[in-house]
Amino acid sequence: MSVKKISILIAILFTVAIQSQTKLYKAERERISNLVHTKLVVGFDIPKSELHGEAWVTLTPHFSPISKVSLDAKGMTLHSVTINNRKAAYNYYQGKELIIELDRSYKKGEEFTVYIKYTAHPNDYAKINNGEKGLYFIDPIDTDPNKPIQIWSESEPENGSIWFPTIDSPNQKSTQEIYITVPDNFITLSNGTLVSEKQNLDGTRTDYWKQNQKHAPYLFFIGAGEFSIVEDSWNGKPVNYYVEKEYESVAKAIFGKTPEMLQFYEDLLGVPYPWDKYSQIVVQDYVSGAMENTTAVTHGTAAYQELGALIDENTHENTISHEVFHHWFGNMATAESWSNLPMNEAFANYGEYLWLEHAYGKEVADAHAFHNKEIYFKGVNESKDLIRFYHENSNDMFDNVSYEKGGLILHMLRNYLGDEIFFAGLKKYLIDNKYKAVEAHHLRLAMETVSGKDLNWFFNQWFFGNGHPKLQVISIYDDFNNIVEIKIFQGVNIFEFPLTIDVYEKGGQKSSHQVWINKKEQSFSFNVNSEPKLIDVGAKKILLAEILQNKTLEHYIYQYNHADAYEARKEALERIAKNQDDKNAFKSMEKAMNDKSPKLQIFALENLDLVNKYSKTVAVKIVEQLAKKSDNTLVQAAANITLAKLVDPAYIPHFISLLDSKSYKVIESGVIALYQMDRVMALQKVDALPEAVKDHLSGIVTGFYIDQQDEKYMTYISKHLVRGLYFVQDEKTKNKYMWAFQWISKSDNKEAIENVVASLVNSGIQYKKYGADVASMNFLRQMVAMQKDANHADEEELVLAIRTGIAQLRN
Repeated sequence: MSVKKISILIAILFTVAIQSQTKLYKAERERISNLVHTKLVVGFDIPKSELHGEAWVTLTPHFSPISKVSLDAKGMTLHSVTINNRKAAYNYYQGKELIIELDRSYKKGEEFTVYIKYTAHPNDYAKINNGEKGLYFIDPIDTDPNKPIQIWSESEPENGSIWFPTIDSPNQKSTQEIYITVPDNFITLSNGTLVSEKQNLDGTRTDYWKQNQKHAPYLFFIGAGEFSIVEDSWNGKPVNYYVEKEYESVAKAIFGKTPEMLQFYEDLLGVPYPWDKYSQIVVQDYVSGAMENTTAVTHGTAAYQELGALIDENTHENTISHEVFHHWFGNMATAESWSNLPMNEAFANYGEYLWLEHAYGKEVADAHAFHNKEIYFKGVNESKDLIRFYHENSNDMFDNVSYEKGGLILHMLRNYLGDEIFFAGLKKYLIDNKYKAVEAHHLRLAMETVSGKDLNWFFNQWFFGNGHPKLQVISIYDDFNNIVEIKIFQGVNIFEFPLTIDVYEKGGQKSSHQVWINKKEQSFSFNVNSEPKLIDVGAKKILLAEILQNKTLEHYIYQYNHADAYEARKEALERIAKNQDDKNAFKSMEKAMNDKSPKLQIFALENLDLVNKYSKTVAVKIVEQLAKKSDNTLVQAAANITLAKLVDPAYIPHFISLLDSKSYKVIESGVIALYQMDRVMALQKVDALPEAVKDHLSGIVTGFYIDQQDEKYMTYISKHLVRGLYFVQDEKTKNKYMWAFQWISKSDNKEAIENVVASLVNSGIQYKKYGADVASMNFLRQMVAMQKDANHADEEELVLAIRTGIAQLRN
């Protein structure tokens, strides 16, 4: 062995050793015992944020005989533990692992049931475990008049064991039944079917929910509160929407495509929806976007939208489809470990694409895929394998690689295999693994069986590898032999993949060539009739890659006008928009305002250069037509804002008329346009808008009102101030909001102070994992100091209100 090879080996071993010290190998959890059935009886001490429970957990040995069993039970007070109705000896290790001595040795195939009576303390557990609760009590002592009392669980990744004893691992599956006792005015929701409701003498009610199909513990759910149930159905199964009373009338407008989604996915996959219902509930202070709890999906309040917003677009529709698709991928066939999380989340992400393709066409779906590419490329993701056995903790897996990159990889696999084989492979994968735990190789084997192809090369580089192809392209035209030579160079990591190269010649004639890339440097030659107008490498835009190709502005203009793929047109427009002094570039921008993609129409409108407007009358006419007559309200709104840049008083009556629109986006464009033309008039019109509309437009109205520095706007500003403190990136705007924060903090406006305190507390709780709790605490302490310095009559009362917020945040 050479010295060089020894040095390399030492370096590799050292690297692996360091990696293993910082990120441990995360294998599938060993299965010593298997869950069979879980029965829970739960009630709540709401003011104390506690759950009082009884659990009957039925298990069986996985293979070898066992005389003890270990359950996850985090931060609980244990009152009684029995095995088959006999008192059991147990060890409660570090308040997290309950090790129970069984009454005898049990062999594979034998079942036994352990009973645990316990109290769960999710808030206490969270204080010493990075905020992990598992069960959330919202406004438990009823201090916030604007927020209902609610209880809801969030068991993923392994937080179910904070509220019920279980083997808290995704490779476990259990049937379940849950009895939930709540105040009689509360509605409950859980997995499965509501079997019965029993009125109790103490003014409470016990609801009995049962699910006969097995699923993983992280999918167990309980929710309770004052909800309206908006009923829907599909194929004889309940499809219900649990919302607060004020959103009852729009629930179907928000969630109403759910039955169609269920039918579409069932037809596409050829695998029947296996569960007995599909309910969705919207909860306050939710810690994520949504969660696919089996048959009882949770959504945060971002799902709530009014009709004026839904006219423009349902911004939550992708999330709704994502969670529906999970009921096949994740709930029915479940990742065996968090290292294999993309077997759940990559599929759910790709489910969004499939729904958009079905409901709105390939153009819309491809725009969504392009957005996912942008998200992935902007992240720090290159060193991460898709299936990642080395990671700090399970929460690290919930990222742009598991979701966006994973979905794009599935799209590449579909493109390589073809639709018929791809979807037949998915059907086999689901049928073979129904109610089972899976890893990536299960998918590979299913696809290989159906296709007859070896797919190790694909899975090794895309599922078990990291990064993506980085290509440099050089094209050389030989005018003597009428040949174009295309050289493709890969970066350090060599990938293998099919690639489409489109060569465009005079008159828009296109020849499409399929090539195979598998080396660091490859060259391809094609016969042509004349010098190509454009060579588009990766023309389908399905490959997840960075492609560096030396294109001129003329090439990009030709690409926009001749290439069909959304990404090709978007890429071209981005370069064209920066070169509008060129006559042909500007004509392309004019054309793009009527592109088949509303997203590209909006891009063109937002970036249109109308300097020297008198020489651009054709463009102005197009903008005017879109501002008046576009059937897409988002395009219409963008056109109105572009029109306002002309600062022509002749448009003022049109802008005023926009305020009567049913579309919030169109109203917003009218407000922005008027504010640019006549601020006094704009403020008068904004003041006259209904409060609900003004609240929806808070992103712009708050800024306008802050500019006035008028105390009559202070209460409105206070309701929407925190968004500017936390989420605005622009430094100038941030400083404006900081000024408003100080202005309100020094005032004696009790309502405004209370609004800011409530917003800071809510944001601190909801976005705790991003450090918002620390930031909110700092803001509240600043408020106390500024109130004391202000030295006004209500100082003590207002300081007390702020300190109450501090106490809420601490707890």
